[in-house]
Amino acid sequence: MGANFSGSASDFNGDGSAVKLRLGDIPESCVALVLSYLDPPEICCLARTNRAFRSASSADFIWESKLPQNFRDIVERVLENPKVLSLEKKDIYARLCRPNPFDGGAKKFWLDKKTGGVCISISSKGLSITGIEDRRYWNHIPSEESRFHTVAYLYQIWWFEVNGEFEFPFPAGTYSVFFRVQLGRPLRRYGRRVYNPEHIHGWDIKPVRFQLTTSDGQRSSMQCHLENSPGCWANYHAGDFAVRAHTDSPTKIKFSMTQIDCTHTKGGLCLDSVLVCPSSVGKSFA
Repeated sequence: MGANFSGSASDFNGDGSAVKLRLGDIPESCVALVLSYLDPPEICCLARTNRAFRSASSADFIWESKLPQNFRDIVERVLENPKVLSLEKKDIYARLCRPNPFDGGAKKFWLDKKTGGVCISISSKGLSITGIEDRRYWNHIPSEESRFHTVAYLYQIWWFEVNGEFEFPFPAGTYSVFFRVQLGRPLRRYGRRVYNPEHIHGWDIKPVRFQLTTSDGQRSSMQCHLENSPGCWANYHAGDFAVRAHTDSPTKIKFSMTQIDCTHTKGGLCLDSVLVCPSSVGKSFA
């Protein structure tokens, strides 16, 4: 007789009717375990469901699994503020998801909110640009469309060469490098975004070469014509590199964008920045 009784006495009210369980009745440890398998945006969304979910979503073990394994090294490199490491893991994750300037403001670091992947942007002022000191060729101009609020604008030059390098404790994974450029000078007229095509020339004659090397011997080289529509920003892929697990030393990368055929001039180019991000994130730029 008792074999057909599937519930316990606590599952019923005094009048014999079944108790209706709510989401808030699920043990917090169970909720936290389920949340650990979700992406950070999904965790934050479910945290608004009720008080139990909100409390469970703050568990340190959830957010530590979303942070890069070497997040302590990254905090010391970027924030230079050891007090951040004493925060709850959820707050550390939120802090690192913001754009964090470092190296005198020439670079910005952030975590991709969905994947926790490391992203770094290097401004045009953080790059070595041939002729940048000569206003006949280049000039830094303000731009609301840049993370750094300024871009390098090329009027005209024979020898086009942009180089960059830096060292960073990248977590294990595969990363992509992109140059963010635009043909034409951005302008604002009567509150509308327009561009000046006056100086655009020379990019359709010979291709631009992109190169990437790393401190452990990885190399990548590709070339293409700059064929993006004038007035539109484009991300040109310079190459990929991989960081192996259990790598103790920081990875140093060098990258370049060149067109050094001096048979013709080229100009009318805006150079905003160089982006380094996980290849999975970079697919959205392809």
